[in-house]
Amino acid sequence: MLRALQVEQRACHRCVDAHFIERAHPVFNGNEQQHILLVGQAPGPVETDQSRPFAGRAGRQLMRWLVRAGFVSENDARERIYMTSMTTCFPGRRPNGGGDRRPSSREVALCSTWLDGVIELLAPRIILPVGSLALSRFLPGRRLDDVVGDAFTAGGVKVTHRPDVPPLLLPLPHPSGQSRWLNDPERGAQLERALRRLRRLRAWLDC
Repeated sequence: MLRALQVEQRACHRCVDAHFIERAHPVFNGNEQQHILLVGQAPGPVETDQSRPFAGRAGRQLMRWLVRAGFVSENDARERIYMTSMTTCFPGRRPNGGGDRRPSSREVALCSTWLDGVIELLAPRIILPVGSLALSRFLPGRRLDDVVGDAFTAGGVKVTHRPDVPPLLLPLPHPSGQSRWLNDPERGAQLERALRRLRRLRAWLDC
């Protein structure tokens, strides 16, 4: 079932038809054996391989975080985590050239059925929303400052232990160098708490 959804998603051209982008190129990777779902904002311009999301500079930073969270290597993280994003095609650069364009709410809506399908079929135990756009999908109305370092139920209730009913939401900041969120040392401490929390959950993920 998940494989069939992936085939359909790779053939999607909704945002091209709506004139948001010139070329459809959905980027995501995963399988039905994975218990963690990581959701970013959108692919970057270097992610031309549809099976290798987070392949650019920001992705390399993200992989370093995951190694600090207890994954043996980048390959180990990719084998254990289903990786996708709020919109799975590169949205293009900002008009002023200062970084990648943030997908519009309409683009997110056009792509949302794919994410909804993955969540339903994968039934992840942990969801890692990465950055503010993904956070708005899973914990609407919350700010990164208020949630990074903590874990939440799907209903938005903060928890100090694994929930009786998965998934557990564990937000992370965006690893892009364009983001200034981590410039504050206190926020760096929040990230460390989140990574330690993910490390402690490894036994639960493997059972």
